Amino acid sequence: MTNQPPDTTSIGRLYTFFSGHESSTGTRFLLIIGLAIGTHLLVKITRHISEWIIYKSSEKKNPIGFMTQKPKFITVTRLIVSGVTFCIYFLAMGFFLEELGVNLTAYLASASVLGLAISFGSQGLVQDVVGGLTLIFWDVMDVGDLVEISGTANVTGRVEEIGLRFTKLINFYHQEVYVPNRTIANVSRFPQGGIAAYADVLIPNGADGQKALRIVEGVARGMWQQFGAIILTEPQVEKVEAREDGGWHFIRAHFKIWPGQGSLIETTFRQQTVGAMKALDPNYADWQVPVTYRADAVFRK
Repeated sequence: MTNQPPDTTSIGRLYTFFSGHESSTGTRFLLIIGLAIGTHLLVKITRHISEWIIYKSSEKKNPIGFMTQKPKFITVTRLIVSGVTFCIYFLAMGFFLEELGVNLTAYLASASVLGLAISFGSQGLVQDVVGGLTLIFWDVMDVGDLVEISGTANVTGRVEEIGLRFTKLINFYHQEVYVPNRTIANVSRFPQGGIAAYADVLIPNGADGQKALRIVEGVARGMWQQFGAIILTEPQVEKVEAREDGGWHFIRAHFKIWPGQGSLIETTFRQQTVGAMKALDPNYADWQVPVTYRADAVFRK
């Protein structure tokens, strides 16, 4: 290690500029340590304040609540704080090495080359980060959305977290699924929060329509109570309707179900309804309860 004139380093020149006196090596070391510690504490305070604002705004409205919508504000805030913290330690290390005789310009140049080499060796990480930022800033999906993600693997679930490396979903089996952002090719959102299924229960000729309505309501309510994890909201059963030409009457039952679980309506609901309707018509058959899937304003947000 070579002894340097007191004020040839960056910290030394700053000290001389503000104090008007030349600095010693010990003074400069103390300044570097104090500056790093003080700035790091400031960053941690800023992080705690930002987290407090985020979670307080989710409990009740506040004047800046529009800025704290998840996941965008949370992810960007943490990314900025992490980047600032890294820069603080990086510069502090450079100033420290400069006191030991290392040229600060050479240190910065070597770090740039090293960073470039690392970026080539971790292209997957870079792709994950870019993909995560794209998902966040373009509002492709949001926390709480029910989505189907296709790419390297197809996953359907509710979005729990959108990070810079992974998107976390909770699937039908309540498993936590972490999908690398770079593998996400397509995102299909379910704007209604599920799949809309409609069962049209035909009323037998001459049967009491109100009695048939009570039968359908009872079956639908029992299905919801038994299969609440699949049927996401209380079924809606409409009043008795007639086809325009008066050919037959029917009752329409609306269900919002978890994607891919339509067989519950096509089999269980249909079978229970057919069995109950046989009290009105012994020849009642499965074809008299057609099930369809389509968008409808009933379950839209």
